[in-house]
Amino acid sequence: MKKVFIMYNKDKLLAQELYRKSVEYFESKGIEIVDKVGKADFGVVIGGDGTLLRAFKSFIFKKNLHVIAINAGSLGFVTEIKKENMLAEYENFLNGEYKYEKRHILEVEVDGKIYYALNEVVLSKAGITSRVLRVNFKTNGEYMCTYKGDGVIVATPTGSTAYSMSAGGPILKSDMKAIVVTPIAPHNLNTRPIVIGGDERIEMRIEDEKRVGQVIIDGQTNKRITSEENIRVEYSKYTLILVIPRDRNYYSVLREKLKWGDNLC
Repeated sequence: MKKVFIMYNKDKLLAQELYRKSVEYFESKGIEIVDKVGKADFGVVIGGDGTLLRAFKSFIFKKNLHVIAINAGSLGFVTEIKKENMLAEYENFLNGEYKYEKRHILEVEVDGKIYYALNEVVLSKAGITSRVLRVNFKTNGEYMCTYKGDGVIVATPTGSTAYSMSAGGPILKSDMKAIVVTPIAPHNLNTRPIVIGGDERIEMRIEDEKRVGQVIIDGQTNKRITSEENIRVEYSKYTLILVIPRDRNYYSVLREKLKWGDNLC
């Protein structure tokens, strides 16, 4: 008997409804619903992209665990499966007729503690009225540059369509293993985003003594930081295996969700 672990956004009525329908479906198929990821053969997340950002850390430590993410939010860029296609995608998965992608995860070390990011890590000013930050940036132990501005975004390809894109960063295909470094409101006109290799290890720190900044991880974790603390960022050995719609084309997702390539004039 197959076993499934389900997480859903309990604050959304639509997610509650889809959860009930999912339970009924899996029970009708003889699938056991378990209370721990470690017992599961596959996982389900029901909610918006924010729900998946909160939930993914529950799934990545179990090897080869596939996750079906159902969109019960608004944008649904990462939770790609539409509610009207939910049961059909469940059926495809159980029949072995599905597509999936491995999403690479950033491992972030701050003050000796490890965090994981699916989208991005941000080192920024502590407040809108705070003074400009100078962020010293190294890769693989070698000095790269000093960013002067409101901060820096270090994003995965999954996160390249989130905050990084809003700050002027490029879009990367979601299955790539690369890192986007995007400055936030830089003070130099020649400071531009850069894409670096996925095997590089990044170190960031605030150059200015007595200046306080903040580290924000996937918009979920927020930690104050000073010039005495280093931030290490590199790809983790863990990945998130996301089941994607069988008819999914990445560029069609960009066109649908972000209006990419549309003639807006």
